Amino acid sequence: MEKVKGIGGVFFRARDPAALAGWYRDVLGVDPAPSDMGASPWMSESGVTVFAPFPHDSDYFPATQQVMVNFRVGDMDALLAQLRTVGVEPFNEQVMDGLGRFAHINDPEGNAVELWEPA
Repeated sequence: MEKVKGIGGVFFRARDPAALAGWYRDVLGVDPAPSDMGASPWMSESGVTVFAPFPHDSDYFPATQQVMVNFRVGDMDALLAQLRTVGVEPFNEQVMDGLGRFAHINDPEGNAVELWEPA
């Protein structure tokens, strides 16, 4: 059986796509989708990718949001400090034994985003 090899993109609606793409570039280092074949896309580091449908009534992320993006990070303390300097206040910080550290942030359009430093 042929299987997919990984996530090829994350696509979601935004009120101001250009501004939101700029925020993800400037704050989290995620380069926007290339607009032509000469531009380079964001290249994620290899590692674990979790694909997990949640119950429809889960309160792990807002009920107004169908999908939440989880980004792997290498140094949670450094990233959280960097986020705070640009006015992004992390919330729901926690450690899960065997899994690692987690924190949530909201992007400028109110989408919850999860940050994960694997154990």
